[in-house]
Amino acid sequence: MYKFILLTFSLLFAFGLSAQTDKAKPTNSDEDAFFIKDIYNKALTDGRSYDWLMYLTKEIGGRLSGSPEAAAAVEYTYQMLDSMNMDKVWLQPCIVPHWIRGEKEQCRMISQRMGTVDLTCIALGNSIGTGPSGVSGEVVEVMSLDEAEALGKAGKLKGKIVFYNRPFDQTQVNTMAAYGGAVGQRVYGPTTGAKYGAVGALVRSMTNRTDDIPHTGSTVYKDGHEIPAVALSTIDSDVLTEALKAEKSVRVYFKTDCKMLEPKMSYNVIGEIKGSEKPEEIILVSGHLDSWDIGTGAHDDGAGCVHAMDVIHIMNQLGYKPKRTIRCVLYMNEENGTAGAKAYRDSSNVRKEYHLAALESDRGGFTPRGFTFDGHEDVFRPKFKQIIEWLPLLEPYGLDFKKGGSGADVSYLKDQKGILIGFLPDSQRYFDYHHT
Repeated sequence: MYKFILLTFSLLFAFGLSAQTDKAKPTNSDEDAFFIKDIYNKALTDGRSYDWLMYLTKEIGGRLSGSPEAAAAVEYTYQMLDSMNMDKVWLQPCIVPHWIRGEKEQCRMISQRMGTVDLTCIALGNSIGTGPSGVSGEVVEVMSLDEAEALGKAGKLKGKIVFYNRPFDQTQVNTMAAYGGAVGQRVYGPTTGAKYGAVGALVRSMTNRTDDIPHTGSTVYKDGHEIPAVALSTIDSDVLTEALKAEKSVRVYFKTDCKMLEPKMSYNVIGEIKGSEKPEEIILVSGHLDSWDIGTGAHDDGAGCVHAMDVIHIMNQLGYKPKRTIRCVLYMNEENGTAGAKAYRDSSNVRKEYHLAALESDRGGFTPRGFTFDGHEDVFRPKFKQIIEWLPLLEPYGLDFKKGGSGADVSYLKDQKGILIGFLPDSQRYFDYHHT
């Protein structure tokens, strides 16, 4: 986690927040190089990230929006930021969805060849429940949303359980790209099936592992088309597809108790240090406080929250006085609605704020590789060129900058025409843990 702090401070330099005030100082000066080394050393010896993450994950646990655990995380991180000698710390209200999982899910396959086989499943976030009787039906396997649309238009999904079984592309070195190529079936697959009369949806878990642990994640219903939806573990997805290859008809029964309750009030947690020279220009560091209920949310996104908090802590430890305002934002409800990001954007726009840079850490806490950058097309190219000039200072730490995405929460600030930044750690093992 210390390299995240190093990267963040390097960005502060790139935007004119150098350790010294000499306006004639050349880019990439020795003084900046030595100060970056001080950041590195201080983060290694005095960082608080792991202590905070331990409390979030072990004492509080999964923090789904609207839950008591999410409320506890808001209070805990508010108190931590309030102890850091910041100029202002506050809670920003946002109305969040309140979905609950209920009783443990049940799922089983009924096969002429294999008999009745229990399958490991878990309800997708935002899914409706099946009711006490569960749902059952003949299974129709598809590998894409387009295939489901084609079968639906031909009347072949009505009364059936649609099984989305597109796996990760294992040839992708970038596992985030593999996730992007498969996740659409989880997000929109159930509502697509519902549109054509399917009674339930099964979705292969979003992971590149072959194991018996199912992964949840949001599904999105559209135009009132709703059916119960569960994720199957990758092992049981393979069991089901093999049965479908061997038999003309395979049935599945599943039962879930999940439901959406009335929305609840929750909060973004925000703290800032005012800039000494250009306080109207904001540099934001952020993560999201909420996580899925079935795990501890360490990688998604406890790590991102403590990354952002430790930036403030290390600044204080080094006596660093920024020229621009530094703001730490811990968003609520990234996982199943982004209500916190929308509330933050709306409030910021009303106040006519300008985020010179908005950074989000939401890709886990594994070995840092660098940052990816995005922004409004009108301003991105010159700003990115300015940042790249600072890369030589990071070469000793094995870090890089590249064009790419930023984050779901900070993307809402794109129209302010600052630079949007995503933390880029190694992702090879990320989907072992993501949403599970």
